[in-house]
Amino acid sequence: MSYSSEKLSEEKVFKDPVHRYVHVRDRAIWDLIGTKEFQRLRRVRQLGTTYLTFHGAEHSRFNHSLGVYEIVRRIIDDVFDGRPEWNDEDRLLTLCAALLHDLGHGPFSHSFEKVFDLDHEDFTRAIILGNTDVNKVLSKVSPDFPEKVAEIIAKTSEKKLVVSMISSQIDADRMDYLQRDAYFTGVSYGQFDMERILRVMRPREDQVVIKKSGMHAVEDYIMSRYQMYWQVYFHPVSRSAEVLLSKILHRAKQLYKEKYYFKFEPHHFISFFQEQVTLEDYLKLDEAVILYYFQTWQEEIDPILSDLCHRFVNRNLFKYAEFDPAKEYKKLAKLTELFVKVGIDPEYYLVVDSSSDLPYDFYRPGEEEERLPIHLLMKNGELRELSRESEIVDAISGKRRTDHKLYYPADFLADDSDMGDIELRKQIRALLD
Repeated sequence: MSYSSEKLSEEKVFKDPVHRYVHVRDRAIWDLIGTKEFQRLRRVRQLGTTYLTFHGAEHSRFNHSLGVYEIVRRIIDDVFDGRPEWNDEDRLLTLCAALLHDLGHGPFSHSFEKVFDLDHEDFTRAIILGNTDVNKVLSKVSPDFPEKVAEIIAKTSEKKLVVSMISSQIDADRMDYLQRDAYFTGVSYGQFDMERILRVMRPREDQVVIKKSGMHAVEDYIMSRYQMYWQVYFHPVSRSAEVLLSKILHRAKQLYKEKYYFKFEPHHFISFFQEQVTLEDYLKLDEAVILYYFQTWQEEIDPILSDLCHRFVNRNLFKYAEFDPAKEYKKLAKLTELFVKVGIDPEYYLVVDSSSDLPYDFYRPGEEEERLPIHLLMKNGELRELSRESEIVDAISGKRRTDHKLYYPADFLADDSDMGDIELRKQIRALLD
């Protein structure tokens, strides 16, 4: 028996609060889960700083990755099995790509990436193709199998149907994180009828399509995604924590460049500060390590780094005010001037943060970025783009919502603060109100 078709002597199951059970019978999948690179995902939260807003949001990318794998396994084994449009030879490839799709995420994910100009997708590819335990397992299937998996995740594979199951506007990734994030944050917004959607999914050569009879379940899914983004992912308190996280890392990087003497040398960050990050360096840095540095940096002599770390560790977050950059740029300039006068560095303590989301869209000829639409399979076999049939989806299709907030330390501006002149602080508060 070849490794690609080898099964475990007994099925392994993971208890899961979203899917009840995650089932594993394939030897390759079980071996991948056991690799150190995949186990690292236990130490990376799925929702970054959101645990500071929703205290239950402690779940990891390990949880999520297993969930995406399980949804894809069900699609393949329960819905697509035996259908002529589905090639069962792609089964293991699809399962591996689903399991490993988030493998390269770093600590605090997107906030961390922005500071150091990194891309988790590059590291996902590097882990799959590099000298890693994951690569050794994949290579046992065939020498070119790691590259095939990497191409699916990177959306460069010719197997468009497989790609769409993991990365599209209705994919296993989104279906898992919406439900999982809703469960762990304790909100109801992310709930939708996944069972119905799975039952009406059908394979086509280049994508998964949905039977017309399942349109209302898809509408519910899209609205769930919309609500989760604005009620959870873009929650202003979570964004405040992200602002702090970003400013701590920026400050530490700046101090390193200025040859500042750290009481506790930031060994794990040096290659990041020098912009010479190796895969080995990247894999050593998880959220536990970062939080350890934040804990020790509270004692640093530099007042900005120390204060920012105190705020993050002890959840003394920045407050926020609504802000319209198009109309209020003069106010921002005035606030910046006043912050300097009272001795507060606006670079670290006056921050404009923007959130933007496009709940659903479809490809328009001539546009650079292709957005594969959701297609409905009509009774006569014709495919119709979702917004052409759904009035709800048509109403939001292509409409991007953007929100801006201005973050600042309210305690520095209070009457009992010792930051600068009290009259100047009053002027600042008046501008922010």
